[in-house]
Amino acid sequence: MVIDISQNVLSCAVYPGDPAPQLQRLSRMEDGALYNLSSFSMCAHNGTHIDAPAHFFADGKTVGELDLSACIGDCYVTRYPGVLSADAAEGICSAAGALGCSARILLAGGTVVTEDAAAVFVRRGVRLIGVDSQSVGPLDAPMAVHKILLFAEVVLLEGLVLNHVADGRYFLSAVPLNLGVAEGAPCRAVLLTQEET
Repeated sequence: MVIDISQNVLSCAVYPGDPAPQLQRLSRMEDGALYNLSSFSMCAHNGTHIDAPAHFFADGKTVGELDLSACIGDCYVTRYPGVLSADAAEGICSAAGALGCSARILLAGGTVVTEDAAAVFVRRGVRLIGVDSQSVGPLDAPMAVHKILLFAEVVLLEGLVLNHVADGRYFLSAVPLNLGVAEGAPCRAVLLTQEET
């Protein structure tokens, strides 16, 4: 089964202060045109998106330079509402490792990753961290957590929709749009249950 864990771009959550997505109808069949045609504008960090290291590092990898294998493969989904401590991060990594899917971890329940937890993920070799909020770190001070993870080239997958997903092992596909030199990009993230892979 394929499970869509992406937000609708045009009605998605927007990080405070970022511009919201906008759709413009350029041609409409209901107005007598021969075809429908739209354009849209959005912030690279609206809705379900990835952060590349260039988001916080001037010489960091851009979206076009990312190793896409970090965005595709087995992952572990788990719920952890609240602030994630280092000990809790260790436990999550151990649980993911026991299932053979410790490279990609998706955190549901509004998890706030702390600096100590981020350091654990880096030390344990996690390649992608996903969350169902618009920022992997605290909304009021996200920079430090981002820097720890992005410096280690851990891909950040933010703005997921995980409320309908049970904890466990899945196959993740969350490839970002190739926006070249951009520091982030929207993506259509989906999970496949193991019988589908």
